[in-house]
Amino acid sequence: MMKKKRLSASKASLVLFLCQMISALDVPLDSKLLEELSQPPTITQQSPKDYIVDPRENIVIQCEAKGKPPPSFSWTRNGTHFDIDKDAQVTMKPNSGTLVINIMNGGKAEAYEGIYQCTARNERGAAISNNIVIRPSRSPLWTKEKLEPHQVREGDSLVLHCRPPVGLPPPIIFWMDNAFQRLPQSERVSQGLNGDLYFSNVQPEDTREDYICYARFNHTQTIQQKQPISVKVFSMDSLNDTIAANLSDTDIYGAKPVTEKQPILLTPTGSTSTKVELRGSVLLLECIAAGLPTPGIHWIKEGGELPANRTFFENFKKTLKIIDVSEADSGNYKCIARNILGSAYHVISVTVKAAPYWITAPRNLVLSPGEDGTLICRANGNPKPNISWLANGVPIAIAPEDPSRKVDGDTIIFSHVQERSSAVYQCNASNEYGYLLANAFVNVLAEPPRILTPVNKLYQVIADSPALLDCAYFGSPKPEIEWFKGVKGSILRGNEYVFHDNGTLEIPVAQKDSTGTYTCVARNELGKIQNEVQLEVKDPTMIIKQPEYKVIQRYGQVSFECIIKHDSTLLATVTWLKDNDELPDDERFLVGKDNLTIMNVTDKDDGTYTCIVNTTLDSVSASAVLTVVARPNPPFDLELTGQLERSVELSWIPGDENNSPITSFVIEYEDGLHEPGVWHYQTEVPGTQTTVQLKLSPYVNYSFRVIAVNEIGRSQPSEPSEQYLTKSANPDENPSNVQGIGSEPDNLVITWEPLKGFQSNGPGLQYKVSWRQKDVDDEWTSVIVANVSKYIVSGTPTFVPYEIKVQALNDLGYAPEPSEVIGHSGEDLPMVAPGNVQVHVINSTLAKVHWDPVPLKTVRGHLQGYKVYYWKVQSLSRRSRRHVEKKILTFRGNKTFGMLPGLEPYSSYKLNVRVVNGKGEGPASPDKVFKTPEGVPSSPSFLKITNPTLDSLTLEWGSPTHPNGVLTSYVLKFQPINNTHELGPLVEIRIPANESSLILKNLNYSTRYKFYFNAQTSVGSGSQITEEAVTIMDEAMASRQVDIATQGWFIGLMCAVALLILILLIVCFIRRNKGGKYPVKEKEDAHADPEIQPMKEDDGTFGEYRLFSFVSSAPF
Repeated sequence: MMKKKRLSASKASLVLFLCQMISALDVPLDSKLLEELSQPPTITQQSPKDYIVDPRENIVIQCEAKGKPPPSFSWTRNGTHFDIDKDAQVTMKPNSGTLVINIMNGGKAEAYEGIYQCTARNERGAAISNNIVIRPSRSPLWTKEKLEPHQVREGDSLVLHCRPPVGLPPPIIFWMDNAFQRLPQSERVSQGLNGDLYFSNVQPEDTREDYICYARFNHTQTIQQKQPISVKVFSMDSLNDTIAANLSDTDIYGAKPVTEKQPILLTPTGSTSTKVELRGSVLLLECIAAGLPTPGIHWIKEGGELPANRTFFENFKKTLKIIDVSEADSGNYKCIARNILGSAYHVISVTVKAAPYWITAPRNLVLSPGEDGTLICRANGNPKPNISWLANGVPIAIAPEDPSRKVDGDTIIFSHVQERSSAVYQCNASNEYGYLLANAFVNVLAEPPRILTPVNKLYQVIADSPALLDCAYFGSPKPEIEWFKGVKGSILRGNEYVFHDNGTLEIPVAQKDSTGTYTCVARNELGKIQNEVQLEVKDPTMIIKQPEYKVIQRYGQVSFECIIKHDSTLLATVTWLKDNDELPDDERFLVGKDNLTIMNVTDKDDGTYTCIVNTTLDSVSASAVLTVVARPNPPFDLELTGQLERSVELSWIPGDENNSPITSFVIEYEDGLHEPGVWHYQTEVPGTQTTVQLKLSPYVNYSFRVIAVNEIGRSQPSEPSEQYLTKSANPDENPSNVQGIGSEPDNLVITWEPLKGFQSNGPGLQYKVSWRQKDVDDEWTSVIVANVSKYIVSGTPTFVPYEIKVQALNDLGYAPEPSEVIGHSGEDLPMVAPGNVQVHVINSTLAKVHWDPVPLKTVRGHLQGYKVYYWKVQSLSRRSRRHVEKKILTFRGNKTFGMLPGLEPYSSYKLNVRVVNGKGEGPASPDKVFKTPEGVPSSPSFLKITNPTLDSLTLEWGSPTHPNGVLTSYVLKFQPINNTHELGPLVEIRIPANESSLILKNLNYSTRYKFYFNAQTSVGSGSQITEEAVTIMDEAMASRQVDIATQGWFIGLMCAVALLILILLIVCFIRRNKGGKYPVKEKEDAHADPEIQPMKEDDGTFGEYRLFSFVSSAPF
């Protein structure tokens, strides 16, 4: 079963004459088709129902219509035929029904006032226009009148009447003075809806002689002026002066002062009134009150609310304006005028009536012969309108009869229509407030099918999206539509297709295999027609690399990627937007093939960037947000509140965080009294906090500033707060880091870290320094010193402990009692040397020394440790003296032993020990002599190999730089090395210690040897030194090799041999291809006797070693 789907509302605009109706045809908007189809007349343009014209210009009454054949036009005036041919001033435009009445050439507009109606007629019916009422505009002059000056007392109300002439249309009223300046209006003075000028109460400044009312008539572009009105306001002071001048001194006189008055409504009068307004128009209600002070106006709707979004207040709330009123706005509206003395009110009963308005206007019908249809005309209004029908401009009751037509109130029913049933019907809906007139034709057509879609029209769609293939058609009766794929394919059915009533074939999800030719066939009882269209399905456009969210610091560089993939047959364009608008015209924005780069990013670059890819068939987009971050702006509006002696509350307003949340605020302070210009850290609070309670010190002139911190960094400091000087007080604390250390044996130097300026808590900062010898029953000795950091006590015993304290004080008193510290008087050099010094030699390079500690009393200071002085006297192997270099080892604390590393073996040493205190070293102990045992020697100082021959090498060496004992011998080891760097048998030779050279004989010629050489003492072998050397080649063999290799005949012989081998290879190849076999003799010749093969001269092995007095100790 085929799916059917109604046309969407957006496609209804393609219908020319009618909307979709039951059993009705749609006539497509096709110019060629319209030229061929018969059509009843349709009014397309007409003048307004109430047509006010300028009497100085020609009158143009519009009436335009269309139809097939083109309609003819006629007019009625005041209900009778208007014969334009008999009036020379009236003409009708060609191919139009528009009338032009010539006023500018002698005609008078008043002669053509009346009700006009246009009729457009052709063979299929007649359409009529609205009744057009023609009235010339009028702007009459003001009537002459004598205006008396207005004399009023200050505080009284006043109304200046305008009473403009009655014009058509009514004039616009405004008040001005002689200088053509608008008179100022206010709550006290304002213009009413009727044009009068109302004064709630007059003031002396209202006195003037040029209150002028103007009436502007827009249609004739004229302004009429009323005669000026004079107003004289008498103030109470001037009245009292006048009375005093006319009465004797004995008379009681004096006007009463200005009296305040409760509100009284100037308009409307009374307590109630009524007003009728039409639906859809603007409701204007007005209340203007007198009173002193000037009353204020307030509006309410009894039993309801004023309509939201449609209610406005004008003229200083004296006018209530409700737009687009409906029946629901009917009701009682109360205005209340109120001042301090009381109130007044007025209730306006509003009734909303309605001229007729459409519920369902009749719509054109296009029917086939034998079809049925209906015309419906439904309207509403208040009171309910009367519905009447006309046929071709004639009341239907007296119109020619049509058996297919039946009138049923607001509906005409057509049954089994024929071509003669074509006509234009008019529906008139009217009540006392107006009327509606609508034309709707019935057009009965008999037409074979027509397909309006172009032949072979190409449709291109994106895969997986809907494909809509048009088959716009027309026919009467309405044709049936069928679709085929290909020219001779089968009819399309199934759920994969949707068939629309307008002939369109929809493929909801088009695939690549949907590409091809599609055929549409339209048929009715009068004929059949077909059309082909082409469908191409393209690959969708995709963004395979979308832009990503970026966070960038101000002045940085950022790039957004947008890499796309699209159908190769489509042209893709990439557009970048910022916040859904074009990119700024700025050279910092660089648009590349696949990216957008922004240089030198600023705050205004923050936003959403969108990459849009467009082809002719589809569009895709991707967006990413750029967040520009920076250090926060500095806080501002610092304020100090709650000032107390030791605390204050600081508050501030954070600056812009620049897209990076503020994590904390740093508060700094400046002491303008002690350190002006220097800012100190006070505290730090979380970024969500904007107030902080700060602890303060006395006698400080504080200023504060705040620094905001986010992930990017710190803001600039805020502007400093106001200064706050705290009161003076006793010091809260005493100096820190109090010490007592003597600089000489007979003094005590007391030092301390002074208080900082803000710690002084007041003026006159001083220190009380106190001391006494510890463990001695002495009184404290005290002295008060200025703001310094040390005091020297002289004449003290050497290095005795003292109790010390330092207390701060200022002009207001002392700080709390300080804590005591222990110090010592000056040190002197130790008096005695350590005794019982013993040395224990552990090995040839290490010894351990012991000593007895000295008595602490003899140290005469702080024991810092002991120093061991030691030095080498001589080497026992060389018996030669050299420059003595003393070495010192320090052992901290009260140690009584120590290790002496790095000694030289087989040497004689001396040492002594001294005690050390803060003053220096004491006397040395007697020198102690000790000797180190032998050790292994160092490597020989050099090894040289000279005089190489065919079978011998000469070795020379130097004795070790450090023999570390008595040398007993040298040990030489050597072994040959072949061409592959493999080592042969190792041979060892022991050489007497007094030798310094050796000739090594019976070696192989042209052979490389590796030598290992070291010295020995009785303790063992020292480190070895290595060298390599080569024996030379046999001279005669070398000479022959050189002669043969360089002779021409030898080179020629080698070339001949190579050529002969090449020829033999070619012959063998040819014979093998012919299938021949080698004779046995040739095979034997080809495999020569291995016994007569030449021996390989160098096979990589070692020859026999011929040794003269030693045997190899390491066979290969």
